[in-house]
Formats: sequence, C-alpha cells, structure tokens
Amino acid sequence: MDNNIILEMSGIDIQFPGVHALDNVDFTLRRGEIHSIMGENGAGKSTLIKVLTGVYKKDKGNITLEEKEINPASPLEARQYGINSVYQEVNLCDNLTVAENIYAGRQQSRLGKINWKYINDGANEALKRLNLNIDVNRLLGSYPVAIKQMIAIARAVDMQSKILILDEPTSSLDRPEVEQLFSTVRRLREGGLSVIFISHFLDQVYEFCDRVTVLRNGKLIGEYLLSELPKLELVSKMVGKDFSKLEKRDKTGRDKENSGVFIAAKNLGKSRLVEPFDLEIRKGETVGFAGLLGSGRSEAAGLFFGVNEADSGEMIMGKQNRVIFKKPRDAITALIAFCPEDRKKYGIIADLSVRENIILAMQAKNGVFKFIPRKRQEEIAGQYIKMLGIVTPSQDMPVRNLSGGNQQKVILARWLVTQPELLILDEPTRGIDVAAKAEIMNLAMKLCDEGMSLVFISSELEEVIRCSDRIAVMRDRKKIAELSGAEMIEQNILKAIAVEA
Repeated sequence: MDNNIILEMSGIDIQFPGVHALDNVDFTLRRGEIHSIMGENGAGKSTLIKVLTGVYKKDKGNITLEEKEINPASPLEARQYGINSVYQEVNLCDNLTVAENIYAGRQQSRLGKINWKYINDGANEALKRLNLNIDVNRLLGSYPVAIKQMIAIARAVDMQSKILILDEPTSSLDRPEVEQLFSTVRRLREGGLSVIFISHFLDQVYEFCDRVTVLRNGKLIGEYLLSELPKLELVSKMVGKDFSKLEKRDKTGRDKENSGVFIAAKNLGKSRLVEPFDLEIRKGETVGFAGLLGSGRSEAAGLFFGVNEADSGEMIMGKQNRVIFKKPRDAITALIAFCPEDRKKYGIIADLSVRENIILAMQAKNGVFKFIPRKRQEEIAGQYIKMLGIVTPSQDMPVRNLSGGNQQKVILARWLVTQPELLILDEPTRGIDVAAKAEIMNLAMKLCDEGMSLVFISSELEEVIRCSDRIAVMRDRKKIAELSGAEMIEQNILKAIAVEA
C-alpha cells in the first residue's frame, strides 16, 4: 500500500430491498488531500459515506485505514478511528454553550465535578487553531450558521480527526462565509488532515478540491485529478452523456411570443437559496429548468409558489400587477399549483385515501368552513381518476398502497382539481416506471396545448427538452442561460452548466 494513502475502500457493495445502492465501489483518500465525491441524486455518495461512518453495514468489501482493516459499526466507533463528519445541518445543541458543544461527551471532571476551566481553556485553544476568536461561554444558538459550522469543525479537529467529511457544508452560506470555511480547511489540510468534500456546487469543487471520485447509479465511474479534468467532461460523466457523441436534435419550440405573460420574475431572489434572476412565463407555455442537483432549480421555481418568500425583486402578473407570495396559499389563490419533488415527504398523505388526497388542495382553497360534501368529493375523485387513468381498486384505498406512478397521478389530480393557470412540476417522473413517465409527460404537454402554463423540472435532460418551449439553465444557485427553439439540445445545456459564464 502507498504510504501516502490514508484510507482505502475496495469492492464496497450494499443492497437494500429492490435497490443495489453500491455496486463494487472503490474509493481512495490520500494524506493531506481534499477529495470530492460527486454524482447526481441516487448515485451512492451518501451511502458510501454512511458505510465509512458506521451508519450502514456493508454487504461486501474492505475498509483499510492506515494499513489496518476497520469495520465501523456506529458513528461513535468511526469517531474513535478518527473519522468525523460535519453536515449541512449542524448537529450541535443551540441551548448549550460553545465550550459545552465542543466537549459534549468528553467532559473532564475533578472530584466528581465538571472541570469548567479545562473545558473553556480547551475550547478556546481548539478555536484558536481555526483563527476563530469568539466567546466560548455564549450559547451556540446566538451565532450564525457559518460560525456554527466552524465550531463543528473545531470539535472534530479537537477529537484528533484523521479524516474530516464535509457533507454539503456551504449550502447555507454566503460567499464571504464560504471563503472563510475554505481558508480554515486548507490550513487544516496543510497540517496533515485529509478531507472528503461532498457538494453539488461545481465551481466550489474546482476551487477547493484536489481530486474527484464520480459515482453514477451506485457504480464507480472513475477517480480523476481535477486539474486534468475539464468541467464539461465531469458533467458528462455525472449524467452519463458523452459530450463528444451527443446527437444534435432539431428542436424548434412552439411560438408563444404573442400569447401574453402570465407571470414574470424581475430580479427575483432569496438570500442563500437562489440568486436574483429574471424570467417570464407566458400563457400556454412550458418553461423547463435544467441543471445539476443542487443548482437552484427547485428553489427558483418555489419562489413562484411562496414555498419561500423572496427577499429581492418582484413578481408581476398580467399587466403590471405586482404580487407578493408569502406562503403557498397566496399562490393557490392566484391559480398557481405545485407538485413537489419528494412526493412521499411533501406530496401524498400516506394514511389518507385516494379520494381524500385528491380533494385536499380544493378544500384548502375553499377554507376550513366550506367543507366539500362527501358525494361531491366522490364525483370529483371519480372524474380525475378516470381522466388520469389512476389504477386503484377503490377511491377509499389508502394512497400508500398505490404504485409510485399512480401516487404521482394522485398528486397531479389534486392540483388539477383547483383548475390552475400555472402548474409547477418538480421531478414529476422520478422513481416511476417508463410507461407512467410517458403518460405524465404526454399529459403535461396536453395541458400546455390547452392553454395552461407549466414549469417543468427534471434531472433527465431528454424530458426537459421534450416538454419545454424554453429552458432556464441553473448552476450554483444562479440562472446562467436561457435557451429556446433549436438552441434546446443536450450539448448546449451541458456546455452552459460546465463552462464559466
């Protein structure tokens, strides 16, 4: 084994019911290296890290740390080996002081009492190594997210970490905070710490990391020096498209220039979620959002539905009618509907029946005091079950018993019942079979042809191109391009994602 290698994972294999999460994956980490693991949703990044940190037990394979085989059975055991993680959502306690967080579970006692001087002095020393000068006796909750992440790193380093895993650490940070974090970690790297960096921000990976390991659908695609790998090639490896072999498609979008604007975003943005952007959505038009996972697609679309209230810019409906959506109900009142990406978490209510799920949005729109009679509920549910071809033995069947494709159709039915003028579809075909995908895409295009405006978000570029009249391309929370007509080909989308603006 190369003396420069600190960690080697070889032939890692893990299966869950119906899913081969990792298929014979290798990963190598060197001393003093910052190494990124990249891949789209479902690629296996999180699973690989959870195997390393003892959250999941591997089915096959070996893990070698400093030439000794290890098999962490829990995160605690992984920490004892010197493997520590800092996550996007800082896993510390806001109601404890900074010092108490740094020494949680490691308190020194003297004559049966906690040695507070030892803890406070140690916490100050740990933060000093990161050039962080703050009051360790203040509650953690009084500090911003960026400082909390520094404190989490200080705790990990103070526990004599050999390997530090940073999982989406910059998702909630602004640029100055990102630079502070990177500067701190680089200094630790120079001291010999090895870092695994997981992020969807392409520019940050190239700025910060030495190497990248690419996973796709649970398989290892390869390990590369970032200095030798153009961004375009990295994106191609992640999405499974060879840029040099991409076929040019003659796509001429439908002419909607004169159809009138339903809603327009002007310098619309939300701090730490998506940078200000301009975008028009015309009547009877489908606007696609393309970009890698984490690029800001869902966040940008969510501003049109009040999922998050914008803190910059404005939205204009019709002829200069300025609107503010502070919550989804404001958008629903404005005849906007939203089918979320995670149908199990934010879409279906598993214990309710098909009928109850379908009439949910209409009942919310009417208000709690205008209850929809049971007979009317059955008429509405029956109409949309038939129209969308939802396969269910009964309206009263719990929706959790339906297939993924039929659950997705139930969510679509829920929003179509409200007769929206704009329908936002966020990953509507994820996790469903090919036949159901075709049905949903055909339905989306049919609704658009009938005059409904659509926003269509998908990780599958072919789907975005097939359904869209125009495509907004996102990268690192920014809208970086807008394509229409014959411009809408995979080659142009990938190039926009990978190439500096």
